[in-house]
Amino acid sequence: MRIGIIGAGRIGQVHARSVAENPDTELVVVSDPNVAGAQALADKYGARAVADAADVINADDVDAVIICSPTPFHGEQILASARAGKAALCEKPLAMDSADADAIKDGLKGLDVKVMMGFNRRFDPGFRAAKDAAERGELGTVEQVTIISRDPAAPPKEYIAVSGGIFKDMTIHDFDMARFQLGDIAEVSAIGQNLDPELADTGDFDGVIVTLKTAQGKTATITNSRHCATGYDQRLEVFGNEGSAFVDNVRPNTMRLSKDHFSDSQEPYLDFFLERYAAAYANELAAFVAAVKGEGEFSPSVQDGADALRLAEAAEESARTGKVVAV
Repeated sequence: MRIGIIGAGRIGQVHARSVAENPDTELVVVSDPNVAGAQALADKYGARAVADAADVINADDVDAVIICSPTPFHGEQILASARAGKAALCEKPLAMDSADADAIKDGLKGLDVKVMMGFNRRFDPGFRAAKDAAERGELGTVEQVTIISRDPAAPPKEYIAVSGGIFKDMTIHDFDMARFQLGDIAEVSAIGQNLDPELADTGDFDGVIVTLKTAQGKTATITNSRHCATGYDQRLEVFGNEGSAFVDNVRPNTMRLSKDHFSDSQEPYLDFFLERYAAAYANELAAFVAAVKGEGEFSPSVQDGADALRLAEAAEESARTGKVVAV
C-alpha cells in the first residue's frame, strides 16, 4: 500500500519509520511547508518531497494518507482526503475545539468515510491485553481505572503555545484510554498544577489530576505531569470486582540485579515515546492497513476523536472553575 505523509515533524518521522518497517506499506511522498524538512525525511526512505498537502492527497500513486500536520489543519485535510477517496490516519487531537470537530463530522456526511484517529496507545500490547482480559470476563465488572502518564520533560514552550494545552496535547491520550477501558464518560473533575517555574509563563498547567465518572458510577483517575525524573512513566490499572489487570513501565530489559548492599536494581524506564510505544505504532499502522483493505474497522473513529476532545474541554473548564462538568 502506497502511503503519503503530511507533516515532517517529530510525529511524521515516527510514522515514516513505521511505514518503512511494515512489509505491506511503502512511503512515496512527504509534504511539509518546510520543504527542507520534508526532503530530509523523504530522502531517508526513498520518497519524494512536496510543500503542499494537496499534492499528497491528490497524488495518483498515493493509496492512503497519514496526517501529522498541526491540529488546525486536520479538518481540511481529513475532508480533502475523503473527497479524494483516500483513507486517512489522522494524529490526535481531531481539532482544536468541539465546534471544529462537529464541522468535520458534518463535512463527512454523505462521503465514504475511511478515517482512523491516531490514538496509538489502544494498540500497545499491555494496554490491549488489559482490555482483552476485561472483555473475557476475567476481571468481573470493571469498576475503576487508574492511568499514570508522565513525560520525561516538557515540550518546547513554542509547542505549548499552539497545542491547546496539556489536556488537548497530552491528557487526550488518557481520555481515550479511559473511554477504551470504561466506555462513555458522564462527568469530569480536574485539578491543575503550576509547579514548574520554567513553564510558569505559558498559561498552561504542568501537571493535572483528573477524575472521570460514567453514568453507571464507574470511575477513572488520570495523573499527568510534564516532567518525570525517572523517565517516561506510563502505567495502567484496571480494577474489577473479580480481579485486576496491571500494566507496568517498559524497560530496555527485564534483568534485576541484587548485591550485598542493594536488591532488585533495574534499568530505568525507556525515556522517549518512540521507544516506549514502538510496538503500538507498528500495530496501529497494521490495523489501519487492514481497515483500508476491508479486513477491519477504522477504529478509533472520528467520533472517538470528538469524544476525547470534549473530555479535554470539560477538564479544562473544571480545572479553571473548580466545578464538576457534565459531558
